[in-house]
Order: sequence, then structure tokens, then C-alpha cells
Amino acid sequence: MRLKKSVVMVGMMGAGKTAIGTQIARLLSVPFIDSDDEIVLAANRSIAEIFERDGEPFFRHKETQVLGRLLEGPSAVLSTGGGAFMSPLNRQMIAEKGVSVWLRADLELLWNRVRHKTTRPLLRTADPRATLRDIYKTRVPIYALADLTVDAEADLSIDDMARRVLEALSTRTDVLEG
Repeated sequence: MRLKKSVVMVGMMGAGKTAIGTQIARLLSVPFIDSDDEIVLAANRSIAEIFERDGEPFFRHKETQVLGRLLEGPSAVLSTGGGAFMSPLNRQMIAEKGVSVWLRADLELLWNRVRHKTTRPLLRTADPRATLRDIYKTRVPIYALADLTVDAEADLSIDDMARRVLEALSTRTDVLEG
């Protein structure tokens, strides 16, 4: 199969965008690019450091710049940070140059995956579970605007999830060929 345009993985932190995106890229023999990693490279600082030093608005601006650059490049599988799809400009760029895939996961699954991670700046609060719930409630209606939705389940392997995404992508003749 040939990828005609970039696949952009969207969804909450812990949904599996990076792990599943990496496997999809392997299966399609295309590059996998994590937009957060690209931001870290460009800024020469961790995301937590960017948030601390420059704030979330600065980070979001850089995120949009990096996403725009990546979407101009060759077709690839892109993983975005959880907040990237919240920006109307980012959604517009993705719609014009790629296809968005929302990895939909319930709150309990997400919490189980992120609760022990210290690399999530938005969860550095007195009650991280409540913070995650609030972020989830805000973001889910926006994620629902994605071109495709694939449901994540706790008992599915990364390979099984990647196959689910490929099945969804195969319904789009503008994305996959062959």
C-alpha cells in the first residue's frame, strides 16, 4: 500500500498515538515523526522546560510552526501532542494536507497509562486525575471533528490497534492506494 498523504494521529495523552503511529509507519514503510520530539529538537529544551520557561502559548505557537513544516514534507505518519488538534489553524492545516485519526480512549484507560509519568506538564497539579478529567471533557468534542475515529481498548496490542487504524484508513481512497 502507498500512502498518498500524511496520517496525523490525534487524541489525549496516553491514547497510544506514538506507539501505534510508529507501528503504522513500519507497516506502510513510511517515516514516523513525533511532533513533540521535533519541537524539543527545534527548541533544544524538553517540553516541560518550554512550558516552565516560556509558557503554554509559546509552546502552542511552536507546535503550529512545526506541524505546518511536517505537513509540507513527504507523506508520513505524524503523532501530535494531545493539545495540537485544539487549534483551529492546526485542524485546518491537517485537513488540507493530511488525514486526522482520533485514537478514542476512555478516561479510565488514559489515567491508567499516564498516572505514573512525570513527563506530562499539564498534569503537574494537586489533583492530576481531576485535571485529566477536565482536559478530557474539553477536548473530546474537538477530537470528534477528526476525519477518522478508532477506538482504543486496554486489551488490544499495539499491532491490533495499528491494524484497526489501517482498516479505517483503507476506507479513504485519498489516503491509501494499492
